[in-house]
Amino acid sequence: MKLEGLTVLDLSLFLPGPAATQLMADHGARVIKVENPRAPEPTRSAAAFPWQQGGETVMFRNTQRGKESIALDLKTEAGKAALLALARKVDVVVEAFRPGVAQRLGIDYASLSADNPGLIYCSISAFGQTGPWRDRPAHDTATVAAAGILDVTRSPEGDSGPAIIGVPIADMLSSYLALSGILMALNRRHQTGKGDFVDISMFESVLAASPNIMGPVFGGDQAPERLNERTHGGNAMLNVYETGDGHYLALGGGEHKFVEALFEGLGRADFIPAVTGPAGKGHWEAIAFLRDTFRTRSRSDWEQWFAGRDICWSSVVSLHEAWQSEHVLERSMRFSDADGNDHIGSAIKFAAEPAQINTQLPAMGEQTAQILDELDLTEADRKAILDGL
Repeated sequence: MKLEGLTVLDLSLFLPGPAATQLMADHGARVIKVENPRAPEPTRSAAAFPWQQGGETVMFRNTQRGKESIALDLKTEAGKAALLALARKVDVVVEAFRPGVAQRLGIDYASLSADNPGLIYCSISAFGQTGPWRDRPAHDTATVAAAGILDVTRSPEGDSGPAIIGVPIADMLSSYLALSGILMALNRRHQTGKGDFVDISMFESVLAASPNIMGPVFGGDQAPERLNERTHGGNAMLNVYETGDGHYLALGGGEHKFVEALFEGLGRADFIPAVTGPAGKGHWEAIAFLRDTFRTRSRSDWEQWFAGRDICWSSVVSLHEAWQSEHVLERSMRFSDADGNDHIGSAIKFAAEPAQINTQLPAMGEQTAQILDELDLTEADRKAILDGL
């Protein structure tokens, strides 16, 4: 597999770091998860994440598979000694402490790279390691709000407040950017032998995902006006419409050929010139027509109407419906292990050396003794760590 031979030390919790390191494990990396024996990985907890399969939370099962777990209290001399010994042997460290915590513990990039100059060290935080907001606590929703995305996530008419986005985009964008940064640094290390520090901000990950909505901000020095913006409800072909039975359809592509196929099919070719023009007032009459039209039939009727037509569209389905689809199963995005537990598959699909997913989950500290045996530790430190389990 692509990452075979790579060893990753994962000090992160919750979603951004663990999702990145799980992807690495899926593609062959050895991932060693460090857990505090007094405060293990929070996603193990059924109190916080109640949905379970096979005695494990669904969240834990889909962010921690294929990893090893070592239990270390980094505030003890023995725990820190083990961490430092591990860091001398690995290729990558991923951490998601608040800025300054790793330095206080003596496990920051400067400390660890002194003994391992080829180390790639990735820090994921809410707002980054520098700047006036670096010490602000935040998870996904707060960083998305600070990036201006919650403000534009509301009805086009502005008659509703900001809506919480259905997936944790800051968590997942920062996860994927962390993986990208790590792989870039590894490629450069192959050329120079030197490691690097990768500073990933959840907030900046969301900002970086915004080029298609920045027109009014950069071009007009103003906030978007939703009814005049193509991605916020001002484009007839990038919009959501209610059907006659209370379901919804989404149109998702405004190229000329799609506009022609839709409006010629509906007998209103007169709308084509306006709808192929800029978003805003020219689209409003067409939007009103489509709203009225889509309410005349049920979702299933419209699905039959769209079938075979060259138009970008989809029914708005529930999350449950989406994960039952034949396409999801055919592409192995959902699969079951030998015990019948469900897993999210790998979205990175190689023709050669595809992911070989190890669905085994580590108990907290399960591989502690085995990993300690690989390290140059005093017997006293080894005993202190094992006695603390």
